[in-house]
Amino acid sequence: MSTLLIIAIILAAGATLFVLVKGVVTMAQGKDVTGARSQALMRKRVMFQAVAVLLVVLLLVVAGNRG
Repeated sequence: MSTLLIIAIILAAGATLFVLVKGVVTMAQGKDVTGARSQALMRKRVMFQAVAVLLVVLLLVVAGNRG
C-alpha cells in the first residue's frame, strides 16, 4: 500500500512540476495577453499540489498505523 502511495506522490509532484514549468514558459513568451491561460495553468498546479499533499498525509497515516 505504501509503495503505491509513494508512486502516486511522485506522479503528483511530477505533474505539479510540469504544469509549473509550462506556466512559466507561457508567461515568458508573453503571448497570453489576457492571462486566461496562465490562470488555468495555475489552477491545475494548485490542484496537483493539493493531491500531492493529501497523498503525503495519507502515507503518514498509513505509516503511523503500522508501528
